[in-house]
Amino acid sequence: MARYDRREARLKRHRRIRAKISGTPERPRLNVFRSNQHIYAQLIDDVKQHTLVAASTLDATLRPKLSEHTKIEEARLVGRLIAERAQALGIKRVVFDRGGYLYHGRVKALAEAAREAGLEF
Repeated sequence: MARYDRREARLKRHRRIRAKISGTPERPRLNVFRSNQHIYAQLIDDVKQHTLVAASTLDATLRPKLSEHTKIEEARLVGRLIAERAQALGIKRVVFDRGGYLYHGRVKALAEAAREAGLEF
């Protein structure tokens, strides 16, 4: 009997989601990747296969502020940063790609912070 693999299940969900959504130059895809320690977000134009904007907890502008925050608070900061950078490029509307993760915890915090900062999805 095959053992349940959480990573494989997430990748399966991610492939299922990606079959239905795609980013365009007018409405790029907001992709989220979550590791145990960090969270990453990027806006992707799938037509040109090009990353327009990226932000993460490894970002030089965020790194000094993160030591006293929880992971959920860090995700909120990344969400705000990605929204600010997107608006600097004139991007208001995006398609949210949760990357196969449940819309809960850090993924939810990032999404809600990006919405509060002005992104529409």
